[in-house]
Amino acid sequence: METIESLVTSINGVVWGPMMLVLILGVGLFLSIGLKLMPVLKLGEGFRLLLSGTRAGSEEADKGEIPPFQALMTALSATVGTGNIAGVATAIFLGGPGALFWMWITALVGMATKFAEAVLAVNFREVDEKGNHVGGPMYYIKNGLGPKWAWLGTLFAIFGGVAAFGIGNTVQSNSVADVLETNFNLPAAVTGGVIMVLVGLVLIGGIRRIGRVAAALVPFMAISYLLAGLVVLAINASAIPEALTMIVEYAFTPVAAQGGFAGAAVWAAIRFGVARGIFSNEAGLGSAPIAHAAAQTNSPVRQGMIAMLGTFIDTLIICSVTGLVIVTSGVWTSGESGAALTSAAFGAALPSFGNYLVAISLAIFAFTTILGWSFYGERCAEYLFGVKAIKPYRVLWILVIPVGALVNLEFIWLLADTLNAMMALPNLVALVLLSPVVFRLSKEYFAAH
Repeated sequence: METIESLVTSINGVVWGPMMLVLILGVGLFLSIGLKLMPVLKLGEGFRLLLSGTRAGSEEADKGEIPPFQALMTALSATVGTGNIAGVATAIFLGGPGALFWMWITALVGMATKFAEAVLAVNFREVDEKGNHVGGPMYYIKNGLGPKWAWLGTLFAIFGGVAAFGIGNTVQSNSVADVLETNFNLPAAVTGGVIMVLVGLVLIGGIRRIGRVAAALVPFMAISYLLAGLVVLAINASAIPEALTMIVEYAFTPVAAQGGFAGAAVWAAIRFGVARGIFSNEAGLGSAPIAHAAAQTNSPVRQGMIAMLGTFIDTLIICSVTGLVIVTSGVWTSGESGAALTSAAFGAALPSFGNYLVAISLAIFAFTTILGWSFYGERCAEYLFGVKAIKPYRVLWILVIPVGALVNLEFIWLLADTLNAMMALPNLVALVLLSPVVFRLSKEYFAAH
């Protein structure tokens, strides 16, 4: 096991090196400039589309499996998870308050990335043997770049199918088991078993049931968590100006060791801010477009505008609240990390209640993430082996959940980070090569509207 951990650590150091961070931010910046900052400037239009029924016309009723709103909620169900609670805390623990600044930068350029992913997913999607619309990086690589690039799509599907078990399954079940055992003394084995049963009951219904569950749970859990976070920030209001100053200052200057905080260089703030930002909002990872490809729409650009809201909601709203709660509370120097740090921050402002709130929020967040990522993994397996692979993959997915609840969390986070980067690389290459398609479709849409 030590040999495996050492190998993964070495690979992680390479794939999350300067080149990867420059590539992620660079692609997002390139797309933002190419789109003339449209994702930021048209943010209000995106929310209008989301709230207005989101269908472009009655002729779209038979195109796709789920309404655009449910597609966004399915994508958000996968992104709004442990990254918003444990991931933000880990970024601050390892990189200092400045890591939150780099999470914001990642999200701002990531909105253009997420827009482009969804546009390409809808534009190049296919209909499988069962009549379902399927899409994502593997399909827009194959159909957009041609046969000579098919290997790149296959590479994404392999990494995606495997990475799903890390970022979307074991990390989630392990985090839930850990936080419930800490706060409610619930054995990890029991937590793993309960999650396994609940996920199994939902997955039986496929993407339509996942979409309905996500549409019901995601808005409720996100709003509840945000309201609680805003209450804490109201209590800590006097500390907010200083917290914002620290976040910006430590994004560009090293932070010295304080209390249980070991100190962090600027590089650590950038590295962990960007890495946890991607882990949280998945912009550039290539996962979310798999859900958006199933949306009932004929307009790639409309779905792209709805998709980009996922990055805004996930990081610029939910992660920001978590990060500000942690920094304003002062407990970021306590030496705690992950969900324990977030629990301590909420508990400091809401004694005897805040830690339980975090535990319950994390459990619901992680549950929906497991559902969303199961769909992503299935689509990768289907691309590689056909529709016959869906059921075996689904069974394996359900069986792995309790295993994840019992293994070492630190190693799983490291493995998930590594697989994320390897999954993102083929997608980022495809986004650059297919950017002319995104720019053309966007120009044509806005010229007509």
